[in-house]
Formats: sequence, C-alpha cells, structure tokens
Amino acid sequence: MNAPVDPQVGGRFSPRTVLVLVLVGVFSLAALSVLSAYAPDLRKGDNGAAHALSRSALGFAAAARLMDATGQPVVLSRTALKDEGALLILTPAPYHDAATVAAVPYDGSRLVVLSKWTGGPHRTRPGWIDRAQLVPPPLAARAVPRKPVAAPAGKPAEQEAKGRREVPAAQLKRRSTTARVRLFRPDGTALGATGPVRSLQTVSGPELIPVIVDETGAAVVAMDEGTGAYVLADPDLLNNHGLKSLETAASARAILRTIWAGDGPVAFDLTLHGFGKPRSVLRQMLEPPLLGATFALLLAAGLVAWQAFVRFGPQRRQGRALALGKRALADNTAGLVRLARREHRMAEPYARLVRAATARAVAAPRDLDDAQLDAFLDRFGRQAGAHQSWSVLAAEARSARNPADLLRIARSLHRWKLEMTRGRQ
Repeated sequence: MNAPVDPQVGGRFSPRTVLVLVLVGVFSLAALSVLSAYAPDLRKGDNGAAHALSRSALGFAAAARLMDATGQPVVLSRTALKDEGALLILTPAPYHDAATVAAVPYDGSRLVVLSKWTGGPHRTRPGWIDRAQLVPPPLAARAVPRKPVAAPAGKPAEQEAKGRREVPAAQLKRRSTTARVRLFRPDGTALGATGPVRSLQTVSGPELIPVIVDETGAAVVAMDEGTGAYVLADPDLLNNHGLKSLETAASARAILRTIWAGDGPVAFDLTLHGFGKPRSVLRQMLEPPLLGATFALLLAAGLVAWQAFVRFGPQRRQGRALALGKRALADNTAGLVRLARREHRMAEPYARLVRAATARAVAAPRDLDDAQLDAFLDRFGRQAGAHQSWSVLAAEARSARNPADLLRIARSLHRWKLEMTRGRQ
C-alpha cells in the first residue's frame, strides 16, 4: 500500500523551478522571434560581392570607411532612402540592368558605379574572391541609366510599349594597359592623379554628359541627361582594390566632391544585393507605432499567466445560487463559524480527529483510555522521530486564540501524522 505524500515536500518540481522554466521558455521564444524579425540586419554580408558590406577586392567597404573617417556621414541603406539630400551610390552587379537599377526608389542624387570584374568565392578564405575576370563591356553597360524613348504616335499599344523600351545604348571602352590616370574636369581643371589602374574603363553615349574625363578626354564620370543620374565608369576608382592606393583614395574623394556638394550623407545601397529589410508583421509589431500595442499585449499575457500560476487547484465552476447537498451544508456551516469568529474553537476537535486516525494507522490498542493513548502516542512518536510530541500538540490546540493559530496547528498536526505513519517515505 502506497503511503500518502506531502504535496509540499514530495512533489516532482517546486513552484520556483516551474517558474524559472516558464520564464526561460518565454525569454527564449521572445529572443527567437526578435532575431527572426531582424535577421537581415544582423547578416554580416561579407560575401565578396560588389557592395558596401564586402571587404573583398570588388567590395566598397573601404569607400564607406573612407567617407566616415573624413567626417562625411555614411548610411548603409537597406530600405527605401527617404533623405532626398543624400547621395545614393548604387553598385550593380553584371547581371543588373538599367531597369533594375531604376527600380530602387529614390528621388535625390544618384551615382551608379558600373561593374568591371566578376569572380567566384574563394574556397578557403570566406569573403574573398577567386579568379577575378573582366566583365564584357556590353554586359557592364546594361546598368547605365537610360530614359525611355517614346514610340511614334499612331502605333498600336504593343508597338508603343516596345518603342518605350528602345533606348540609346551607352558604350564602354577599356585601355589595354595598367597605368596612372590623370583626372580633369571638362574645362581642363585638374583633379589629380590616381594610382595604377588596370584596363581603365570609360563611358560614352548620346545622352551622357562628361563630368570628369581622363587625359584623353574620355569620360570617367558622366551624367545621364534624361535621368540626371551620375555614372562612374570604372569601379576601381572607388572599390577596395583601388583604394589600397593613397592616390586613388584622394581621387575618389575628389570625384565625390565634384559630383555632389550637398550636406546630407553618402548612402550605399544594399538592396540590389539582397540585403534589404523585408516588411513583415512581426517586424512591424516590434517598431513604432505598433510597439506600444505589442507591450500592452505582452503585459496582458503576463498577468494571465501569473494568475494561472498562483491559482491553487483546478478552477471551480460556478454553481447554483442556492447550492444543495453536503457541500452546501459544509459551506454554510463554515460560513456560520466564520461569522461567529469561532474558527479557533475547531482546533481541539480537529486534533482529536487526527489522534484517532493516527492511532488506527499505527495499530494502537483499542482498550486504552485517553491518558493511556496520549502516553502511547508520545512514546511511539519518540521512536518514530516526530518533531513534536502529541501532548504538546494537544496543548497548543487547546490554547488556540485566532484563525492563524488554527492554521498553524493544523499544519503541525498534519506533519505529525505523516511522521507517525511514515508518510514521508
């Protein structure tokens, strides 16, 4: 026969342990949700591609650090840029075309840095590239901004739409040598010289206005007349590979000061390379103006959880207004005792009930009177290692004066009964 177990002593988990487990679970779930919502912001992005997070030869991380070190505010743009006083620098890959570049929403000044090199990731060094190769000039020229040319009037809708996609193409030319490049404005004002540049790339086109030229007069930086966007023909004048030279770094600063003299920041676009911030319901809930509503919901959920945690026993169903049966009789009797403030008077009768139950459990002789039974229980208690003797507990029960004394004595009697009947084992 299994002995009864004290729920406060023999339970599998203490309330404190359960509370700690619940708090750890809630914190882990909240942390996972936040990290999932902001995972794109936490991506390192050093994958060797041509963007401002990349530290490879093709990347532009050095240009961002150069601007920041010289006191120029720098923004790594993962969303639609709203500051129209900034210069947005777009660094398209060889597979990007003019339509993809134009789809990046921004109404301010733009600088499109054309591609020149391509290469795969290094097998043993993360973030590096392996076997860089020159991009075919027609492929790199596809990213030059172009203004659509309308089709002649009177054509069907299909031909008219096709005519709007036909735009004058830009052309890229490359040198066959590696040499320093002297930069000038179209009026002949010198801007300085770069370090050694391999296969300098220049751009020309019917709608491109030269802004910065080399010593031969070929445009290194041009402005598209239709869109107003600037085009940097050779990325080696701004990427990490080129900025390893101090002369090229100084030329890069001169180029940016020439095409843009605003007070706003220089923003490097990251959305073309897949580092944008996706819009999600979870992310919106963690940012203003919905952040306050999220906190209110979490607080309400915490209060509900706390009420469920501190409640003792199963939830009682609401019964009849006028209850029937033994339970109603017991509740009414307890209510009358409480109204009369006689709860402490129940201590002595309860002690006698506990004594009788314990005597039966320990097989005490039935022919003993009260004094002999008390003495027997005291002797048995000393042998069982009870914390108190029955005589002391009976005296405390007779001296109870308030409900607090009743509760204390009831607990002591319950513990004494468990010790006498070895209920702890």
